[in-house]
Amino acid sequence: MDRYPVLCDEELDAQSVELLPQRETLLTINVVNVIGVNLAIAVNAATINGSANAFASQQLAAWVH
Repeated sequence: MDRYPVLCDEELDAQSVELLPQRETLLTINVVNVIGVNLAIAVNAATINGSANAFASQQLAAWVH
């Protein structure tokens, strides 16, 4: 089995090429505020040979200025 597909001349001729803009144009700085909150609670009080399990969930919020 070939690793890469074989292209015929018609498929190659159908391809298009365009130049990338100048590097200065590509430079964009985005400031994103991200807040992550992890909550979990487990209580194992006053038990002998007991165990406690906790289910943790995570919530993320992000916004762009």
